[in-house]
Amino acid sequence: MIDRYLTPSIDAALSDYPAVALLGARQVGKTTLARQIGDARSAVYLDIERPSDRQKLIDPEAYLSLHSQRLVILDEVQHMPELFPILRSLIDEGRRRGQTAGQFLLLGSATGELLRQSGESLAGRVAYLELPPLQALELNDEQHNTLWLRGGFPNSLLASSDVKSMHWRQNLISTYLERELPSYGSRLPAQTLRRLWTMLAHLQGSLLDVAQLAKGLMLDAKTIHRYLDMLGDLMLLRKLAPWHSNLGKRLVKSPKVYVRDSGLLHALLGLANHDALLAHPVVGNSWEGFVIETLLNAAPREAQCGFYRSSNGAEIDLLIEAPGLGLMAIEVKKGATAKPRRGFYSACEDLQPAHKFLVHSGAGGEVVPVGDGVTAVNLRTLMGKLRP
Repeated sequence: MIDRYLTPSIDAALSDYPAVALLGARQVGKTTLARQIGDARSAVYLDIERPSDRQKLIDPEAYLSLHSQRLVILDEVQHMPELFPILRSLIDEGRRRGQTAGQFLLLGSATGELLRQSGESLAGRVAYLELPPLQALELNDEQHNTLWLRGGFPNSLLASSDVKSMHWRQNLISTYLERELPSYGSRLPAQTLRRLWTMLAHLQGSLLDVAQLAKGLMLDAKTIHRYLDMLGDLMLLRKLAPWHSNLGKRLVKSPKVYVRDSGLLHALLGLANHDALLAHPVVGNSWEGFVIETLLNAAPREAQCGFYRSSNGAEIDLLIEAPGLGLMAIEVKKGATAKPRRGFYSACEDLQPAHKFLVHSGAGGEVVPVGDGVTAVNLRTLMGKLRP
């Protein structure tokens, strides 16, 4: 069992809120973690996708009232939206009895849908936490290259070979295309959705150009936006927003797009091992996306994040600003001896960040100044600076 760094946050939220919603893509380990937490609290576990568990909820108010003194875990709860008004009523009833926290742990793999459903009924009663795939700080240094290649889904990362890991990811992609996306309202053929997802993989780290995607798939822009939002809600795609400033400069306004899990990115591109990855033109953008996703997951929840690019070529791969940290400018490079680009220094002159980092792929934890206030670090070291 790999200890997940989110565990203390979930325990703390269950001590403060009557309901906690744990969000995350399918197969990232939500159920395993929830059961581990539940075992320590003698919790009741129900999987909404299991017919026998749905049968228990024919009269949900009566069943849940029977377990009012125990934590109840509801897995894939977004598939039963009629539960939310009942949960609100039971939470309010529990508050009147003096039970103010730790009543429900809600698990969901569709962020937008679960946020909408719970936000309408459970406002002020629920805390939201996102469980990403396995992260570098949860693993030892020797596993980091494997994590980049295979991604952080536990069954993929811990597979006995690269071949078995690739097969698992390909099956997961097929499951999303043939079952998950249609269940959330997709009307496009699975093959068209695969082409869209693969096009996004080839455009990893590029500015979003909806017109280009629409032309390539012979679809209208509105349809492309809808499916990009759907992939985002399922926590498979990230749109990294441009940084807004009042400097009077012409800045890029389009977001960058990233396939969030590097293992899924490589499966979409057919890159089964490190040799294939290192020889592919996407290798630099793959490493950039892996680093950015890792740092965003490590950043404090209240952090403001984005990228900076001006019309004159000034560019910063990632900006993170949070109380106590100041503004951090981060350049991502694959090579351990790489140097920041001139555009990075120009952008830093524009924004005057408190900290400037170059993240490289080296294994050592040494912090090395590289000039003009820039510090070269590896990914694990910078993650440690971001986490409290």
